[in-house]
Amino acid sequence: MKISHIDLGEKPVFLAPMEDVTDPAFRMMCKHFGADMVYTEFVSADALIRSIGATMRKLNISEAERPVAIQIYGRDKDAMVEAAKIVEEAKPDIIDLNFGCPVKKVAIKGAGAGLLRDIPKMLEITRGVVHAVKTPVTVKTRLGWDHEHLIIEELAEQLQDCGIQALTIHGRTRAQMYTGEADWTLIGRVKQNPRIHIPIIGNGDITTPERAAECFERYGVDAVMIGRASFGRPWIFREVKHYLQTGEPMPPLSAKEKLEILKKEVDESIAMLDERRGILHIRRHLAATPLFKGIANFRDTRIAMLRATTKAELFQILDEVEKNFL
Repeated sequence: MKISHIDLGEKPVFLAPMEDVTDPAFRMMCKHFGADMVYTEFVSADALIRSIGATMRKLNISEAERPVAIQIYGRDKDAMVEAAKIVEEAKPDIIDLNFGCPVKKVAIKGAGAGLLRDIPKMLEITRGVVHAVKTPVTVKTRLGWDHEHLIIEELAEQLQDCGIQALTIHGRTRAQMYTGEADWTLIGRVKQNPRIHIPIIGNGDITTPERAAECFERYGVDAVMIGRASFGRPWIFREVKHYLQTGEPMPPLSAKEKLEILKKEVDESIAMLDERRGILHIRRHLAATPLFKGIANFRDTRIAMLRATTKAELFQILDEVEKNFL
């Protein structure tokens, strides 16, 4: 599969862009475990134009994580065009346009999935960015605003006509947020449309290697994207890639190996930020990791883990958790 000139191999698996999750340290971790392409956190076009420090730092990418996409969002064509030019200076492999973020503070202002209620503006922004930069431009969006407006089949053709090089579809509406099940049927119908010639990337509820293989086989997508299932589980990419290549489950990592990976995530988060902020940042991964599921009477330990404020305190708790697996 190729996006423009970028060869991503057969049945590639991508790390989804996620706010407060896909920072450089986590991207490199997922790349280490086999992610074929990684995406930055969402980058606000308005904040880029104002040169807000925290936003500008989101443009920091390294050669080791390539191919890497920087994703931007906004509601104004001129702002998105200017932001795309700023992003291009960071030399990402791809500039991705976020037309799918469902959170209220983004969508209610007409950005992200909010643009699903203003398709002419979405297309205007897309054309403007495509014509303003030389870097390949892609789009990530949803099925529609709600189940009364499932517009993705027509929208996919319109976006392709704007000149994008690939389209990622999350199999939910904005109204669903992240609830219910992702509907891959419409993703498959987009891919099967004979007018569509750009790669179609499917996103939503890829939580196991078997499900990833099923989505490739049943819906014919060119790539799959993994989001929330990577929280506290970056090794999922290795599991998925192994299954796709062999048809067999990968020999599981031991609990000790998984704990060491989580500790490395903590170390890298602290190195990137500082001890206090690094631990705050990594809590989402620790809270979501499936490693702790099934441990009896774990609630108090989980609370203590999420309240820890120093590396020493957190690692002491993790060391105690490890005893559950011995």
